[in-house]
Amino acid sequence: MLSGLMNFLRACFRPRADRYVHSGSDAGGRQDGLLWYKDTGQHFNGEFSMAVVQANNLLEDQSQLESGCLSLNDSGPYGTFVGIYDGHGGPETARFINEHLFQHLKSKYPGKFSRICFALLPQMLIVTLKQEICYFAVTPMLMEVIKKAFQATEDGFFSIVSRQWPMKPQIAAVGSCCLVGIICGGTLYIANLGDSRAVLGRLVKATGEVLAVQLSAEHNASIESVRQELQSLHPDDPHIVVLKHNVWRVKGLIQISRSIGDVYLKKAEFNREPLYQRFRLREPFKRPILSAEPAILEHQLQPHDQFIIFASDGLWEHFTNQEAVDLVQNSPRNVRQTITYIHIFSNFNCMFLMASS
Repeated sequence: MLSGLMNFLRACFRPRADRYVHSGSDAGGRQDGLLWYKDTGQHFNGEFSMAVVQANNLLEDQSQLESGCLSLNDSGPYGTFVGIYDGHGGPETARFINEHLFQHLKSKYPGKFSRICFALLPQMLIVTLKQEICYFAVTPMLMEVIKKAFQATEDGFFSIVSRQWPMKPQIAAVGSCCLVGIICGGTLYIANLGDSRAVLGRLVKATGEVLAVQLSAEHNASIESVRQELQSLHPDDPHIVVLKHNVWRVKGLIQISRSIGDVYLKKAEFNREPLYQRFRLREPFKRPILSAEPAILEHQLQPHDQFIIFASDGLWEHFTNQEAVDLVQNSPRNVRQTITYIHIFSNFNCMFLMASS
């Protein structure tokens, strides 16, 4: 399977001579079996291409790219927004994030943002970003705006769970990781919930090597610092993290400690019948077990920052950070250092996005 994945990636990274310019709401692409693709298109900072690979009958993952004005007025700031939403338990949460998170971001900044690409399914997306036209004034409020947008999305999905609980109680056990990247004003913002990951490829001029630099903080119970955080937040619960079949899980149920959704581990009133027994805890809890507060990183883009990879955990099960960076670096498209390439790929619920400048 790994060799097939490598061959598919190399084929997708070959340079193309044709070009597609996106217009209006048209996302006109081509379908080839389980592969959907669009050769090239325009966004605010350059060009993009995309492909969607359907690996499952039930698609729980979503992704999106938005480009233009980040506020509800045309005065800016301007930039590019990308999101990778790795769902679990069902597709509802990832779909909800795809429909609402960016809208909440816009509403916190009053403005207008032209949507160039509707929600994608599992997937590859290739985007070119010209870094030299990214430098616009950005208010220091953006990080706070991101937090508020995440919380508004969480609150919105909770409202859906509350309404649907009598008819569809299992929706309380549906959730999604959420990895977001925003390039604006020469700055990259990374916001993450769960165990997806963003990795930067950085050129070392002295050697010509491109080294991997992890940008995101992950929230997986396999990480000791995450277990320590949970134990400090729940000092009265000796079973807040449990080693089960050689895998650390929060309450023995889920590997991640932060997400959108998963209301059954955030609101005790939804951790009861008629929820399936495997999701119900023996003891009621008084405070949320999982969190929806994203870890946010701010990074000033530099000329030696070659590209960024955004991927769900499925990719990192097969590639180390450096192996993934080497794969992108070996692409012929990478010779144009003034342009950013973004690729999203999904196979067996694995998605990644790459950008180079």
